[in-house]
Amino acid sequence: MSLSPDEKAWIARKLDSIGIAVIEAGSAITSEGERDSIRAVVRENLDAEICSYCRIREIDVEMAVSCDVDSIHLVVPVSDLHIEKKLKKDRETVRNETISVCEFAKDHGLIVELSGEDASRADIDFLRSLYADGIDAGADRLCFCDTVGILTPERTATIFEELTGLGAPISIHCHDDFGLATSNTVAAILAGAAQAHVTVNGIGERAGNTPLEEVVMVMESLYHIDTKIDCKELYTTSRLVSRLTGIPVAPNKSIIGGNAFTHEAGIHVHGILADTSTYEPITPETVGRERRIVLGKHTGRASIDAALRELGITAADEQLSDIFTRVKELGDKGMQVTDADLQAITETVLGISKKAKVTLEELTVVAGNRVTPTASVKLIVDGKDVVEAGIGTGPVDAAINALKKAIANTQDVGLEEYHVDSITGGTDALVEVLVKMRSDGKVITARGARTDIIMASVEAVLEGINRLIE
Repeated sequence: MSLSPDEKAWIARKLDSIGIAVIEAGSAITSEGERDSIRAVVRENLDAEICSYCRIREIDVEMAVSCDVDSIHLVVPVSDLHIEKKLKKDRETVRNETISVCEFAKDHGLIVELSGEDASRADIDFLRSLYADGIDAGADRLCFCDTVGILTPERTATIFEELTGLGAPISIHCHDDFGLATSNTVAAILAGAAQAHVTVNGIGERAGNTPLEEVVMVMESLYHIDTKIDCKELYTTSRLVSRLTGIPVAPNKSIIGGNAFTHEAGIHVHGILADTSTYEPITPETVGRERRIVLGKHTGRASIDAALRELGITAADEQLSDIFTRVKELGDKGMQVTDADLQAITETVLGISKKAKVTLEELTVVAGNRVTPTASVKLIVDGKDVVEAGIGTGPVDAAINALKKAIANTQDVGLEEYHVDSITGGTDALVEVLVKMRSDGKVITARGARTDIIMASVEAVLEGINRLIE
């Protein structure tokens, strides 16, 4: 994962706007490009404290100073395993270097957060004495790092009850190797930790770090503790980071996953329609989301009735039964029934005939290793020929961009989600493309299925466009 200076600054602005207190913008020693990114964040003049990761080396601090950051995250290996195997040093050498670099950083006007790397496998007495020496050398904050994610909530609570009386605020930094990062972070906070190190969407090396959105919502909703974070912007923050890093969020990810507020099973939807709290511990609006009812093999009549009402369609009981049967037939084939599918089924049952306002006449795509992916389309929009071209990061992106440009004067359409599945095996596999599109507050899902992924994508987007155009 690599971010440009502009992208890092964009994310930093978003984090600052939602109330993040400290932003670790990178490690200044890494490269000149990384230093450019850190400086770009600093130039934003944010309310948040801007921090740089440093090893116990003066050159790391000097590079951080050259970026004009407010603070450093001074990471010191503290387990014997790391001291002996990684650094090939002894405890006293590490202690002396830590004191020296702390003093050097303070002499340069930096806030110092002294962090014990692999602290969960360290000798606790050595760790405590190292922290004490660091405080004497000027360290402003401390941090306990569960570097390989082996803490349990019970042990975390015990450790932090012991360490919170050292004379400096202490934070928790967890990795999610065993899936306990959020639980351990919450346990540390409840035991006295002053801060928590988190990442948006839980991104990080190996299994990732503690997810920001999980900690915030656990503290806010389950412990009723004000985190000072703008919860309603958690989802938009997640989407921004996912888009810029290229790291997708798992559909079943808590809080910000695509399915977190999606309901399909009939009994669940029946409960949701009666009272949303039956199957939702928080409302989707709390984190800036919307509830979504999808249709499939588990769908009940209440789900279909609710979906039809959202589309502004009224069906008699007999017609609803027919629609219900047809939707279940698609679901039994393993298909997710999109809004476009439901509309097509409903129009058939109710005898409504809708002619597509936008049809594809021609599509040409050019792509290769030495050419910018380019697509040209010829559409018929309300009986008129429209020709447009677009470029993109790949042939599918170029084709979709050309489509969006071609209908820009008719409808402003945004593509929110794009998902591809191979239905059959082999290089000639039939692929299914599912898209989620938005226009003027209306959201719709549509599908395309072809052996050609570009045509399947165009088919799905065109289907969505026609459903969004009134």
